[in-house]
Amino acid sequence: MSVSLPTQTPLPHTVDTAPWDPDEVERLSPEQERFTTASQWRMVWWKLRRHKLAVASGIVLLLLYASTLVSEVLAPYAVDSRNSHFIHAPPQTVHLFHEGQFVGPFVYGYSYRLDMEILKREYTPDPTKVQPIRFFCRGDRYEFWGLVESDWHLACPAEGGTLFLMGTDRLGRDLLSRMIYGTRISLTIGLIGVAVSFVLGIVIGGIAGYYGGWVDNLIQRLIEIIRSFPELPLWMALSAALPVTWNPIFIYFGITVILGLLEWTGLARAVRSKLLALREEDFTTAAQLMGASPARIIGRHLLPSFMSHLIASATLAIPGMILGETALSFLGLGLRPPITSWGVLLTEAQNINVVALYPWLMLPVLPVIVTVLSFNFLGDGLRDAADPYR
Repeated sequence: MSVSLPTQTPLPHTVDTAPWDPDEVERLSPEQERFTTASQWRMVWWKLRRHKLAVASGIVLLLLYASTLVSEVLAPYAVDSRNSHFIHAPPQTVHLFHEGQFVGPFVYGYSYRLDMEILKREYTPDPTKVQPIRFFCRGDRYEFWGLVESDWHLACPAEGGTLFLMGTDRLGRDLLSRMIYGTRISLTIGLIGVAVSFVLGIVIGGIAGYYGGWVDNLIQRLIEIIRSFPELPLWMALSAALPVTWNPIFIYFGITVILGLLEWTGLARAVRSKLLALREEDFTTAAQLMGASPARIIGRHLLPSFMSHLIASATLAIPGMILGETALSFLGLGLRPPITSWGVLLTEAQNINVVALYPWLMLPVLPVIVTVLSFNFLGDGLRDAADPYR
């Protein structure tokens, strides 16, 4: 008796042995490939470009800092040039046409009389005194960056005329020229102060975040003590401790160091919080097993991973430095003449009666407002662009 075995049925799923066709794989477009291979800094730049307000603010700040390189050339007058005939003269208006004819940029000269009742000089534009503005001309002599003597200016008053586009002060000095000179001091003091606080914040915050434990507790208590003091009175106390006999340059660097020593705490906390999270990552453990020192791990592996965030934080800290210098100089505890800064220029606006008579003395506050707003807008744009979750 023969037994018949059941026939073997084919498997429901068979393996396709057809050769692989690379054309069937979805290829990345050039734009997608450029995005996937872009570095972190390039992606930050792409996102920043879409923030129009931040880009415009960056251009404004770039122009302001570029002007500090050639302040002597841009200013119509030297920083201490005085005109005793035009004390507290109001701003002159630029005109293009005189009696229906195109003349070019010019201003009308002033005629003045002394009001004997209130003892105030009253200036009135005189249409018979047409004073064309000269460009790329020779004017007051100056020392370019204190090194080279020259007398070239971008714009100068007419021969024997005046050019007070923002008025003059109590000594007859052109306010616009002094504001241009003050830009160099007020803007650089913010950069140097942030550089000091940046180094302190990274070093101290990095140590606290990497080691943790009692080191972190000690640093955090120190930060809390510093932040518990009122900021402005502490600035005033430290600035008042600077000897009045110091050279103005030493006063400048002293104020810079004071601002930097009091502004590092916020950045240190940001660095500490980032490092507390990153020190648990696998690449940190791998670096430790390979024998890398803590300084190398922090400097070469941890900090670069969020450096864009640190730069955005530093950008937002610069306005605080500028406002701090302006406030101290305004109160007479910061920079002092002969150094010229926006805060020093505003000291003449302390008396409300003087401001009521000569309101143009408040004009130095305009570059402060423009600079602070520009830094805030740029910092917001950088912070959004550096955020990996956006």
